[in-house]
Amino acid sequence: MTDTAAAVAQTERFQRTFSALGTAVHELIVGQHEVVDGVLCALFAGGHVLLEGVPGIGKTMLVRTLGDALHLQKGRIQFTPDLMPADVLGTMVLEEGLGSARAVRFQPGPIHTNLLLADEINRATPKTQSALLEAMQEQQATVGGQTRPLPRPFVVLATQNPVEQEGTYPLPEAQLDRFLFKLLVGYPREEEYAAILTRTTGGSPPKVPAVASADDVLQLRTLVREVPVPEVAQRLAVRLVMATQPKSPYATERVNRFVHLGSSPRGAQALVLAGKVHALCGGRFAVSADDVCKAALPALRHRLLLNFEGLGEGVTPDDLVREIVERRNRLEAAR
Repeated sequence: MTDTAAAVAQTERFQRTFSALGTAVHELIVGQHEVVDGVLCALFAGGHVLLEGVPGIGKTMLVRTLGDALHLQKGRIQFTPDLMPADVLGTMVLEEGLGSARAVRFQPGPIHTNLLLADEINRATPKTQSALLEAMQEQQATVGGQTRPLPRPFVVLATQNPVEQEGTYPLPEAQLDRFLFKLLVGYPREEEYAAILTRTTGGSPPKVPAVASADDVLQLRTLVREVPVPEVAQRLAVRLVMATQPKSPYATERVNRFVHLGSSPRGAQALVLAGKVHALCGGRFAVSADDVCKAALPALRHRLLLNFEGLGEGVTPDDLVREIVERRNRLEAAR
């Protein structure tokens, strides 16, 4: 992004595409602006998203609508306790041909798609959850000793219910760490219910236009990677992550007391990548400290593992991340 005119044109294209996708999704999805913006941010940053919320508030519909707006190949897996890794990745099948001829053929699983909805991901056993690890990190799947690349772009949007515990298996840290963002999907506001009922109980739902293609997403992801990160923004991302790690020089008193494990370096990567997207959305050519702070909650809340005392005191990761960001803001204001 060295040529100013080209950089301006590219940034404007990014803004138009981001805005058009948001508008298309909101043809069907009412409200949830922060969630929609968070999903789009993760999409262009090249990451996956964990959507947490009670049933019936539109998590699955959001994923389907986004797929329509992106004109991408969509897949869906309903995670259940009896689901096996082969049901996710695919398997080798023996086919019989003419006469006695036989051949082994690979039958792809639903993971071989662009946009994968992992519905109620915490209902599957850890063995099946782990089938996603290679795909989410390496964009490939290994079955029968052969590694096959997944379609590009490949994005996992997983949902889970935070309340129901029976028949669920908490996601392990290694799985959580592979999600760029964790977004909390809340209840709609009172004034939004009328529009929800109109769109979902009428004769036909609104048509969602396709406003971007797979190539558009890949090109804009390349643009995101080219956004420069000044040293001050990069240092802030590192210190925010280190502030979540107990006993680090930047940890707060409550982090030292209530946190068992803090964020890994993937948290810093998430902050920087999301900061680049926020910078482009704001029409800027470099990441600012505010861009990094804006991504702190969705990028770090699932990377803090509370200890027994923290759970007993009712502390939440969001409380601690907000405290870390507010402390940074106070220090900046005091300078």
